[in-house]
Amino acid sequence: MLFCWRTTGQFRFRGPAAQAAIPPTLSAVSTPPFRFSRFASHARAAVILAGFFLGFAAHAAPVLKVLFLGDNGPHRPADRLREIGPVMMGRGLQLVYTEELADLTLENLRRYDALLIYANIDAIPPAQDQALADYVAQGGGLFALHGASYCFRNSDRYVALVGAQFKDHATGTFRTRLVAPAHPVTQDFSGFESWDETYVHTRHNEQNRTVLEWRDSEPYTWVRTEGKGRVFYTAWGHDQRTWTNPGFHDLVERGLRFAAGQQLPAALADRPKIAGFELFDQPGVPYYPPGQRTQGDGSWPRMQKPLSVADAMQHLVVPGGFEVQLVASDPDIRKPIAMAWDERGRLWIAETLDYPNRVLPPGEAGRDRIVICEDTNADGRMDKFTVFADGLNIPTSFTFSHGGVLVHQMPNTLFLQDTDGDGRADIREVIMTGWGRSDTHAGPN
Repeated sequence: MLFCWRTTGQFRFRGPAAQAAIPPTLSAVSTPPFRFSRFASHARAAVILAGFFLGFAAHAAPVLKVLFLGDNGPHRPADRLREIGPVMMGRGLQLVYTEELADLTLENLRRYDALLIYANIDAIPPAQDQALADYVAQGGGLFALHGASYCFRNSDRYVALVGAQFKDHATGTFRTRLVAPAHPVTQDFSGFESWDETYVHTRHNEQNRTVLEWRDSEPYTWVRTEGKGRVFYTAWGHDQRTWTNPGFHDLVERGLRFAAGQQLPAALADRPKIAGFELFDQPGVPYYPPGQRTQGDGSWPRMQKPLSVADAMQHLVVPGGFEVQLVASDPDIRKPIAMAWDERGRLWIAETLDYPNRVLPPGEAGRDRIVICEDTNADGRMDKFTVFADGLNIPTSFTFSHGGVLVHQMPNTLFLQDTDGDGRADIREVIMTGWGRSDTHAGPN
């Protein structure tokens, strides 16, 4: 799938761990504050525009959108996101990752249903401290997770907002004691057992606080209200032993839905239906195990069936304030590899059914082509498709030049031009040759 942006705002994608924070089943969009990747090659070909819309995050979208503030610290939030992100996605909650305190502005926070903090950030600037307090007081939600109770130690307001501050801990395998089984958050919640850190807290703020779980004599999970907003806190969550626990997944979902202002437990039954990934046996699929030879030792005999366009769109994660709109899909376009917009607002797509393994002898016509896509009635959907050039074989890239198009197609660089205005190239010249063809992944771009 290919994606492009139509936006009146500016976002940034920052943070070294954020660059690597790619849940294995999320989608391929490069937008701040989180990069999304992986399932695009398995979905049907589509071109999608994301429009930018402002407003408080109590939107009509079928999923909840949560800003996840992490860091590059010892708890490795980006790794934890890989473990829980796909689970939450399947339950209709999108986690949008950032490591930048600069993203905690009131304007940006209002684009999200809740803010999840899982980090070890010692201090918060005054502007971000005020924005967070205003966001919650005006109706937003905060989910403070584990080490979040030791964040922002320069802010008494933040400590009071969370409901306590971390003091110290030992470790062990334990099960907490549910003390508010009738509370909407914990109705029908059975708890779980896991190895974790045995947090002890100090500076408790019991105002508007309801403790849901205790560990021995220590409050361990609670909820608070602050102004018009809501706070959920749990001390669970040191490492993967808890983050991969189904009981923890249940607790996190409940906490996020509470923070977002949903009515529990009804929201658990009314969660949107997100299409899952279906695998089938496919022997001989190349597999590159970590730490082994780059040629790929062994095989992974499972392939994912393609999703429909509508189902694939459910797995696209975009920042708060954006929405995804379908512009074009197969059979009008097929397996895009490159695209560009011309001065008339038309979208040009290079398609390659031959990539990566069907390398033909020079001069033999391939199955690939360049297609011009047009929206003739300004409704946001492409409705006219003109084959500018066909018979190509693995065109890896192209650009506009001298009234035509330069196309890299190993071993040649071609110049294609339409001279009679019918939208089809009637000039095809080789202007350069000699590109290697032994590895189609390493073609010119």
